[in-house]
Amino acid sequence: MFQLGKTIISEDILEKEFVCNLSACKGACCVDGDAGAPLNEAETKILEEIFPKVKPFLRKEGIEAIEAQGTWIKGTDGDLETPLIDNKDCAYVIFDGKTALCGIEQAYNQGVVDWKKPVSCHLYPIRVKDFTEFAAVNYDKWDICDDACSLGKELEVPVYKFVKEALIRRFGEDWYLELEKVAEELKNS
Repeated sequence: MFQLGKTIISEDILEKEFVCNLSACKGACCVDGDAGAPLNEAETKILEEIFPKVKPFLRKEGIEAIEAQGTWIKGTDGDLETPLIDNKDCAYVIFDGKTALCGIEQAYNQGVVDWKKPVSCHLYPIRVKDFTEFAAVNYDKWDICDDACSLGKELEVPVYKFVKEALIRRFGEDWYLELEKVAEELKNS
């Protein structure tokens, strides 16, 4: 672990390798698990605002879940998250054949909304936990991502480089440049 500004970072994000392999996992992270995607307070307002524009991209089941539960919910642990369809799929998930994709991201890709998706999804496999004085930045090892780990190793892409855009979105360009310096120092030590 090391500190960078107001973040405590696991060295795993510098040392582990990862590249999403949708052809292998079929987007399992959008349909597996027991909770929706973690959200922050600002994202709940964004979801409320963009839902009418995103709605045409969603499946009937997702729309029904959102209309019944809301564009976001408080999970069993009190954290903010996306609603689920029958306690399984994220309500915003759509399918291209058998591959799960994000309906919000599809709307973003087509220029309908200017918000890509929840930052927690964009950051995966990094999970950020905010505390009063700092944020913990950790690598989340999930067996459904074994193929992503193998592909990352094959392509020699560390986690922090794979999620560069998301890390900059969450912490800023200057923070990311400092992270790169730490990674380079670690590599050369």
